[in-house]
Amino acid sequence: MSDDRIDALRDQIESETIESEEEAEAFRIQYLGRKQGAITNLFGQISEIPPEERPAFGKNVNALKAMAEQKLESALQSLQREQQGGAADIDLTLPGRRDFRGTLHPLTQTLNEILRILRRLGFETYEGPEVESDWHNFTALNFPPDHPARDMQDTFFVKDAPDAEDGPAVLRTHTSPAQIRIMQEQDVPLRVAVPGRVYRNEAISYKSFCLFHQVELLYVDEGVSMAALKQTLFALARALFGEDVRLRFRPSYFPFTEPSAEVDVWGEKPDHADGGEWMEILGCGMVHPNVFRSAGVDPERYTGYAVGMGVERMTMLRYGIDDIRTFYENDVRFLDQF
Repeated sequence: MSDDRIDALRDQIESETIESEEEAEAFRIQYLGRKQGAITNLFGQISEIPPEERPAFGKNVNALKAMAEQKLESALQSLQREQQGGAADIDLTLPGRRDFRGTLHPLTQTLNEILRILRRLGFETYEGPEVESDWHNFTALNFPPDHPARDMQDTFFVKDAPDAEDGPAVLRTHTSPAQIRIMQEQDVPLRVAVPGRVYRNEAISYKSFCLFHQVELLYVDEGVSMAALKQTLFALARALFGEDVRLRFRPSYFPFTEPSAEVDVWGEKPDHADGGEWMEILGCGMVHPNVFRSAGVDPERYTGYAVGMGVERMTMLRYGIDDIRTFYENDVRFLDQF
């Protein structure tokens, strides 16, 4: 019986693997430990063996102990060689590894700067949903169904989305639907900025993309005028582009504002025939009375202005970028410049 115990323990020791210093210590305690080691326990059983079998039993236990000690020593030496070999592979003359640190995307940088300036001008920030109802995106903003003005903002309808009481679901074409939501949720007077992504089914080119970012401004109070709108835009442009910025207001048409205007910024381009060119950055105007009525605001008492500015084009002007598509290509060589 005693020999069977020795044979079983020998097989167990031979099957053990030691691949770390922690495993080596666990092996030593389990088999060679002074108090509860399996081999140590075998030595304690010698007194229970018949006298004529004790010499052979003791010899076999000593051989088992020697085998376990040899296995442990070989494993420790192998671990030591691996550690020394790994250290030898380190070339201390090589330059240190560069700490690659990311930066905010240039669009995010411009958006944050715009919102910072607007907060100084008294605007609070509000965010609306990107998936909107047809009513909020069009009808409430004075785009009646089948009106030709909807063609200017051909959009993406959400497939299989259940139609709500206020029409089918669409990806918003502008941040203007937030005007309706804000005036329904908050009491006037109010002054808010609404940043966010918008989507349009447009041909992709150097100056247009199927998605882009806008910042919507809405200021509603008694006695708000077009003069207040122009002063706000001049203050924003000077803070963003510098004191010598050149703005141009052009009459335009938007169903949700009347009168309406588009605003261009002059961008210097040395290789251009005229030394530069005008680039449209936003549309604006006085809030149409029908929009006030849709949101439950009295147009006889309150007036207001609304602005929808394009973050991509403002970023292009800030950094001299000539192709809007580069913002969405995720080319690290481009992004590392910011």
